Amino acid sequence: MVELFRRIREQVPARLLLVGDGPDLSAACRRGRDLGLAGDIEPLGEQELVVPLLSVADLCLLPSAQESFGVAALEAMACEVPVVASRVGGLPEVITDGESGFLRDPDDLDGMASCAVRLLTDPALHRRIAAGGWRTVHDRFCAEEVVPRYEAFYRAVLGRDAPAVRTGASMPARSPGGS
Repeated sequence: MVELFRRIREQVPARLLLVGDGPDLSAACRRGRDLGLAGDIEPLGEQELVVPLLSVADLCLLPSAQESFGVAALEAMACEVPVVASRVGGLPEVITDGESGFLRDPDDLDGMASCAVRLLTDPALHRRIAAGGWRTVHDRFCAEEVVPRYEAFYRAVLGRDAPAVRTGASMPARSPGGS
């Protein structure tokens, strides 16, 4: 992450918010200090409320070596924050490259940095990818879409033909573009 940020920071002014707490956080902060980037890197640790952080973000970077599904990507996309991520695990299921975000091979830091810089310097591209991410979340991953699939799966596993029980959870009713 820090090396990717260094490549981005060489081309555009930027700050990096490190959200999450894990065994690599202190090494990432140390690497940031070694590269002279400590003033531009803010380690926030584990956060319960990510929406306020996403509301101030211009971009979400997920240069993962492995990723199970991509909940962090979906959270960012739901907040209309474009995602640049590694093409690993479940991220390709969540992100369509060039439409709802950008995917690159995990070792392609130059490619990820290039996508990030394009998003940060091209407002029309930023708006298009942000809207595409929001549409993906709304059309494919909202509660109205996902809950019935889970219910059908559980009924099939249990061998029951019981009617679905609806939950009250849903995506906010808004259109891409923030209105």
